Amino acid sequence: MNKFNLTKIAFKSIMRNKFRTFLTVLGIIIGVASVITMLAIGQGSKESIRQNISSMGSNMIIIHPGGDMRGGVRMDSGDMKSLSLADIKALKEGNEYLSAVSPMVSARGQVIFRNSNSPTSIQGVSEDYLSIRSLEIETGKMFTEEDVKKISKVAVVGKTVVENLFPDGSDPVGETIRYNKIPFKVIGVLKEKGENSFGQDQDDIILAPYTTVQKRLLAVTHINEIMASADSEDDVEKAISTSETILRESHGITEGKDDDFRIMSQKELLTSLGSTSEMMTVLLASIAGISLFVGGIGIMNIMSVSVIERTKEIGLRLSIGAREADIMMQFLIESIIISLSGGIAGMLLGITSAWAVNYIMQWPILITADSIIISFSVCCITGIFFGWYPAYKASKLDPISALRYE
Repeated sequence: MNKFNLTKIAFKSIMRNKFRTFLTVLGIIIGVASVITMLAIGQGSKESIRQNISSMGSNMIIIHPGGDMRGGVRMDSGDMKSLSLADIKALKEGNEYLSAVSPMVSARGQVIFRNSNSPTSIQGVSEDYLSIRSLEIETGKMFTEEDVKKISKVAVVGKTVVENLFPDGSDPVGETIRYNKIPFKVIGVLKEKGENSFGQDQDDIILAPYTTVQKRLLAVTHINEIMASADSEDDVEKAISTSETILRESHGITEGKDDDFRIMSQKELLTSLGSTSEMMTVLLASIAGISLFVGGIGIMNIMSVSVIERTKEIGLRLSIGAREADIMMQFLIESIIISLSGGIAGMLLGITSAWAVNYIMQWPILITADSIIISFSVCCITGIFFGWYPAYKASKLDPISALRYE
């Protein structure tokens, strides 16, 4: 018997029990939809992390003080004073793979303007900091090297600071704000950046010349961190290696001794968070895959019941010349029709659910062709795998015994 006729017979058999078939298909629909939705959430989270880290400066390199041992105790980087302005000069002059270098000293405190105040952080940096962090000035201007030399009390503020201090919407440029009782003239406002991957508000910040923060706020000569940017992503590793060599020489660290600094890159952070996100995606997909497996068991169950109910029909067909292969193919086709129907409906439901999650809960999603293809392929394999045994069992029925079955 040709496959077209077998398909017609299989379809008619399925339609005899519409409600039972619907319940079986529903298991496959839920399984496929769950896998697609979970993968979309996992991939969306991963892509969101990648974009957020890239927005902070994909070529960014951060040098922290640290690695020093005092009395057998490794000191926290906040307590270390191993980085200095001499290191900045050495890196600028000796590292050809760096396009920009900026010192950074930071403090937290209360910023005040008239009757408004807000807790925030102030970061003392050089003008190169903007290119390193991929920041842009929306209104006003950035302070210059001349401001750094003169220890000028000028500042560039983020959008959150503007909203907190100027709730009436007035222009902050030209106004004087006070940070820990020190007056700063606002000369620029940064473009909005939003939250980063860790939920930190990147707009709740004040930038000022590092010399001003060092001398007028903190009264220190060391720097907290060195921020740098490689010429390109391909040069990040070379820039790190060269920086390590320069700093070891600058600090007089001999062979075999530990560094008193730590160098990190955004690439390392992206790899680390990407691996974590990948594990979460696999976990979510695995949990959702369980429902697809349960749906497959439902197909096997319904097909086994169908074989029992149609024992006499099978016996009759075998007795008048139907081959075992025809009987097996008929039940396999029924199983495949059920799984394909569920797969198609499940894909539509999964895509719709993913968009609903994005719209209602504002979670990032990313629906990829791979996730749809994988889900649909697994669905087809599930239909064949769980439909094979009932089909095989039907094809091996003895015609005489089947005709006598009550």
